[in-house]
Amino acid sequence: MSISAMYPGTFDPITNGHLDLVRRAASIFERVVVAIAANPAKAPLFSLDERVELAAAVLAELPNVEVRGYSGLTVKFAQEHGLPVMIRGLRAVSDFEFEFQLATMSRHIAGQVETVFLTPTEQFSFISSSMVREIAMLGGDVSRFVDPVVEAALKRRAASRAERG
Repeated sequence: MSISAMYPGTFDPITNGHLDLVRRAASIFERVVVAIAANPAKAPLFSLDERVELAAAVLAELPNVEVRGYSGLTVKFAQEHGLPVMIRGLRAVSDFEFEFQLATMSRHIAGQVETVFLTPTEQFSFISSSMVREIAMLGGDVSRFVDPVVEAALKRRAASRAERG
C-alpha cells in the first residue's frame, strides 16, 4: 500500500530532533512532505523561504522527502496535496494534551486525514527549536542540536542582530 504523509511545523529552525522524526517517517511512508507553516503569529527568526531552504538542505539526502512552505489550515494543505496522514512529534508527556486537542480538531475539520504520533529517539527528546534559537542568539554552541548548515545560518542571524544592537 502506497501512503504519503506530511510532517507539518514551523521548523524555525529545523533541528536534529526534526531530522530524526523525518528519517523515521521516511522509512514508514512512501513519500513524506515536510510542510513548513508561514505562521507569522509566532514571529519566526527565519522567513518562510529561509526555513524551506534550510530544511531542504538538511533533508536533501532523503529521496522520498520533499519540503514545501504553506499558509492557512494544515489539514486543508493535507487535503489539497493528497496527504492522508499527518505526523506529529511527541517529545514529552506535556506535549500530549495539546497534540491530542490538535488531532481531534483536525479530525473534525478533515476526517479523512489521520494523525500519527512519533516520539524522537531519546537523545533528541529535549531539543526544541525555541531553545535552540535562544541558545544561538545568546552566543551558545548549538552544534549538537542542528545540522551544520542550520548552525551557520543561526550564527549569521545572531551576528546581524548583534550588529543592529
